[in-house]
Amino acid sequence: MLEPALLPTPLVDCTDEVLARAGVRLRLKRDDLLHPAVPGNKWRKLGPNLEAAVRQGRTRLLTFGGAYSTHLRAVAVAAGALGLESVGLVRGEELADAPRNWSLRAAEAAGMELVFLSRSEYRETAGRCELDEDVAAGLQRRWGPCTVLPEGGSNALAATGAAAVPAELPDLGERDVVCCPVGTGGTLAGIAAGLPPGARALGVAVLRGGAGYLEGEVARLHRAAYGREFDNWRIDHDHHGGGYGRIPPGLEAFAEGFERRHGIALERRYVAKLLAALYDLAGAGAFPAGTRLTAVVTGLPDPPDAG
Repeated sequence: MLEPALLPTPLVDCTDEVLARAGVRLRLKRDDLLHPAVPGNKWRKLGPNLEAAVRQGRTRLLTFGGAYSTHLRAVAVAAGALGLESVGLVRGEELADAPRNWSLRAAEAAGMELVFLSRSEYRETAGRCELDEDVAAGLQRRWGPCTVLPEGGSNALAATGAAAVPAELPDLGERDVVCCPVGTGGTLAGIAAGLPPGARALGVAVLRGGAGYLEGEVARLHRAAYGREFDNWRIDHDHHGGGYGRIPPGLEAFAEGFERRHGIALERRYVAKLLAALYDLAGAGAFPAGTRLTAVVTGLPDPPDAG
């Protein structure tokens, strides 16, 4: 059985001197504490998809991810707890014969079968599994009847799961901006859809070169999940740190300083980029005085023994 989730997750005030000078408040929505093995936005996005898979009588989940994908680990754990098989299609055929890193070891230990694809095959398959009927049919032929989850788990059902976040935030209004990192767009899509009138959502892209594409993905998810688009959100593309998975020295220094001041360990690839962006934007006067920022802490830091 899967351990129950901690809901609603804690909301922690976290303003310090830089933000106070800008007249901005910050609070953290501690979704990193939601579940020990399926944390943060992974739980919220997977929940509706798992319910649908069980309801449809599916016995296998198939999904996609890179070598350090939190999504792969989360799917492996959740599937195993529900008695489902799981298959992870991993980007990078050169990894097949290499020693497993800690993340892939954890996915395999939870029962996931890993299949390594070349980068071109991965792009053709992962990038088109929802939009191309031939690709979707090919996956079903190869793996049998299965629930296919896209990279990062971001589909229409995932967006509806993430839409629960604003419902756990009291008194949202015109002064509020709810913020999250953006990898595939599902969490931002759900948050924006769940906001009350006046409140806005801000996503911080963690990958380089996603301008336009990520906006298109969020709009697509809104149409798929809600049959309409929303105009209460935007994505910042200036704080990706050089690209997905990149952690430049300045970002590391910011994260270490934040941890010292607030006693909260930060995941670097997503959460640290989000918070660094908010501090930078606040210092530059991007938010009107009186703005209340709520940063959704979407995941856990790597384990101390990661290697």
